[in-house]
Amino acid sequence: MKFDVIVVGAGLAGLVATAELAEAGKKVLLLDQEPEASMGGQAWWSFGGLFLVDSPEQRRLGIKDSRELAWQDWIGSAGFDREKDEDYWGKKWAQAYVDFASGEKREWLYQMGVRFFPVVGWAERGGYLADGHGNSVPRFHIVWGTGPGIVEPFEKKVRNAMSAGLVDYRPRHRVNELLTENGAVVGVNGSILVPSSAARGQASSREVISDFEFQAQPVIVTSGGIGGNPDLIRKNWPPRLGKAPQNMISGVPDHVDGRMLEITENAGGRIVNRDRMWHYTEGIKNWNPIWSNHGIRILPGPSSIWIDAKGNRFQTPNFPGFDTLGTLEAIQKTGYEYSWFILTQKIIEKEFALSGSEQNPDLTGKSIKKVLSRVLPGPTAPVKAFMDTGEDFVIADNLSELVEGMNRLTGDNLLTLNEIERQIAARDREMDNKFTKDLQVTAIRGARNYVGDKLIRVASPHKLLDPKNGPLIAVRLHIVSRKTLGGLQTDLSGRVLNSAGEPVPGLYAAGEVCGFGGGGVHGYRALEGTFLGGCLFTGRQAGRALAKEL
Repeated sequence: MKFDVIVVGAGLAGLVATAELAEAGKKVLLLDQEPEASMGGQAWWSFGGLFLVDSPEQRRLGIKDSRELAWQDWIGSAGFDREKDEDYWGKKWAQAYVDFASGEKREWLYQMGVRFFPVVGWAERGGYLADGHGNSVPRFHIVWGTGPGIVEPFEKKVRNAMSAGLVDYRPRHRVNELLTENGAVVGVNGSILVPSSAARGQASSREVISDFEFQAQPVIVTSGGIGGNPDLIRKNWPPRLGKAPQNMISGVPDHVDGRMLEITENAGGRIVNRDRMWHYTEGIKNWNPIWSNHGIRILPGPSSIWIDAKGNRFQTPNFPGFDTLGTLEAIQKTGYEYSWFILTQKIIEKEFALSGSEQNPDLTGKSIKKVLSRVLPGPTAPVKAFMDTGEDFVIADNLSELVEGMNRLTGDNLLTLNEIERQIAARDREMDNKFTKDLQVTAIRGARNYVGDKLIRVASPHKLLDPKNGPLIAVRLHIVSRKTLGGLQTDLSGRVLNSAGEPVPGLYAAGEVCGFGGGGVHGYRALEGTFLGGCLFTGRQAGRALAKEL
């Protein structure tokens, strides 16, 4: 078959681009190094959160949002400071994406059958001034069906196109080189890997059984970032975040290896903002791992006391769920790679959720009955499984036993009962009045002014050392790898640019490999719900631009 386009990577961005091209009648070769079971890539494993602005879901909850407020938040978070060079296209993509999120994004998805959980989440709350980092209002819309629910309509379109002879999908085809002629990309070559029965997310064999070469112009690279490659993460780690962690856990499967970045760079593409990345600070080791060093992120409410490895409470605004990279910097500068939440049974029942489709079977399985059971006493079943089986949880009836268990878990013996008790008791005294100087307590009370938080996300303020709210719980938190914020620099059509700022003929990119747009649509910090959305938007833009060009 003669192909009009080659797409490298069958994750969400690749599926969206392929679906757009096939809908326009173009013939597409879709290549991926993983088995067919992993179609959809990282997106399938996600919680399915999407950034939407002024949506019906927001309005029903009394949230007043606007394109202007969203742009204020984006600029305050991104901190673009390389606007004449590395941030030039990233900022343009940011403007286009905020327009998309406040415009046709929801309707476009709705027409494909995507539906949303009615309570909008308030992620990455910031905690600074109005024009600083963070979401001013809740914007985190959870797809009904989580990650699989957002992958499904695009996978369906691609499979229908396969049946119609418009898409040739070839898993276990690992691209090793982008072929060039006179500076233009004209095809790919690589290795055919041995067939694998590895389940979705599990490591698959890298044994080579044959080689391949295909020619087509153009090629779209949609191969993801470097989150599963700790060596590349450490190599590009920014000194502003302290020393690179030596013992991260992994929030993404092994195949998120970043290898196509160097391959595309060798073909003339330019990588920008290599030092920008997004890793979470609330990671716990998966008691039932699927991939290597598998970590799960806690999606916390704002009430847990957050202390460093030595037992010191983090300063404002390093509260749970407020500033991911700010807290990452604070943790790394302690000289230790872990931290702690201290909380009560009352908090864990209301505030703990776990990221990932497999950790939310009620939402993923679209079970209204199971979702409603979240309001019943006790933590969700996945959280309870970690409490019972996970190695990072300590549960005790009093603070003395809790601190003893925390020291026993790490073996570092850094924590003293007197100092931890002093800090928690001081915080508890602030609960006697409805006003306080403790800004975390103020934030808890402020959050409960939002009906969504009050109903299902934020526990009523209470004293942690009061036995009636117990038992006490401590959770050891690891750094968990996740997203690449820099990448291949692209224009608004998805064309990959070279070091001179000119398009490399025949070369396009979409998704995380291009920093979700332009080589860094987020700048330094993300507002959450913008990673899946970035894959959707860049895949759509590149697919439509190519369909028009061809």
